[in-house]
Amino acid sequence: MGNFDGLDLHSVEDQLSDGESPDGGGRIVLGVLDGTTPGEQWVDLIEDGAVLVLNVDGDLNDLGSGFAREVSEGGGNLVHFRGFLIVTPPGVSIDTDRLD
Repeated sequence: MGNFDGLDLHSVEDQLSDGESPDGGGRIVLGVLDGTTPGEQWVDLIEDGAVLVLNVDGDLNDLGSGFAREVSEGGGNLVHFRGFLIVTPPGVSIDTDRLD
């Protein structure tokens, strides 16, 4: 085991007391992609650092057209997996290596 004498866990807990990481990310948002939520709302969540797990209810190409390009061009990632669209902000990768 390492030496943790210099680690101040109390100040770390104070910074994380709201349940989120200090940069505002660390949030996973579950939702339904059915056309009722404007694309701008999904983009705003991604820009705030959230990860989206959206159940796709309809045609993915039509439903994602309002935000997918903006997320992708902004450095985010989108993956369609088993009826869900997983969308991550820049800096959060989606590892699909185990799907082969």
